[in-house]
Amino acid sequence: MHIALLGAGHIGQTIARLLATSGDYTVTVIDRDAAALARVAAAMPAGTTVATAQVDTDEPHALLAAVRGHAAVVNALPYHLAIAAAGAAREAGCHYFDLTEDVAATKAIQALAEGAPTAFMPQCGLAPGFIGIVAHHLASQFETVRDVQMRVGALPAFPTNQLKYNLTWSVDGLINEYCHPCEAIHGGQFIQALPLEGLEHFSLDGVEYEAFNTSGGLGTLCETWGGRVRHLDYKTVRYPGHRERMKFLLDDLGLAGDQELLKSILRKSMPATMQDVVLVFVTVSGVKRGAFVQEVFARKIFADRDVTNPLSAIQITTAAGICAAVDLFREGRLPRSGFVRQEQVELPAFLANRFGSAYQQSRQVESIA
Repeated sequence: MHIALLGAGHIGQTIARLLATSGDYTVTVIDRDAAALARVAAAMPAGTTVATAQVDTDEPHALLAAVRGHAAVVNALPYHLAIAAAGAAREAGCHYFDLTEDVAATKAIQALAEGAPTAFMPQCGLAPGFIGIVAHHLASQFETVRDVQMRVGALPAFPTNQLKYNLTWSVDGLINEYCHPCEAIHGGQFIQALPLEGLEHFSLDGVEYEAFNTSGGLGTLCETWGGRVRHLDYKTVRYPGHRERMKFLLDDLGLAGDQELLKSILRKSMPATMQDVVLVFVTVSGVKRGAFVQEVFARKIFADRDVTNPLSAIQITTAAGICAAVDLFREGRLPRSGFVRQEQVELPAFLANRFGSAYQQSRQVESIA
């Protein structure tokens, strides 16, 4: 299967490696940054190659020309380019997969996919993505569902600053989820909650965390479960104190209105790290076999410190999500046309997949307090 991979950043590099070494995909990596493309090519193991193409991905005509002739477009570009990339895929007759967490972009892609002869599957990462697959799977086991709570954190393993955070993924995506309304179902009604609100505290394995509303993590679950659940929400997990300091930056200093300045500050002052941990925590309560019960899915996925090919936990989980989606599609386990939701992926099939097994092989949390 011939893949046009848009984006040669950390996640794109990991996607390229996974697909190219599998033996079932030929990959062309497309980016405007020649140095990033060179790094992707150099990172391939011996005997494995990818093609590269330096293209101005902000220019629609150049992007369209670059993706023509491929079976599928896998988009790992920043979220604000998702609609243009999906449009290019539609015009070129390619299937389309991406990692966007942006609600507006997803709705636009959903409209674009209507009547399309090819498949459009956005939100194939960690959250949205895997978290929605888990939540839908658990909820589907109940006769009546009352509450669905989804919590995800991509956290530094060794926080040392006042924000208790290091850059583990896209700054653009981070600020986007902190600044936009958050879809949820409350009391059986669809609502839009404020970002950074809904603060709660919990502990896993003796470590204290906080969680609060952020945008995009639910994917399309509000549509899928509307009218069938009393309460459904998604919150981002951080170490205690992070949310208070972000509210100071965004609200008190007014940086929500100058997001480019905030991104610049974070990039200059917040070091990136490859030593991270991804936390996935889903609880579903409702009636099963006549009894009111709760089911829990909890995982911690850690960075791979392999000397020859170190990978952060967020690289592992995000790349595994989209590669598993592409692989299941290639195997005929997903619809071949139109809009494809994450909850159409069966969790057992995802975890059994050669890429999705990155979540299966992670250490399961033993205790929840």
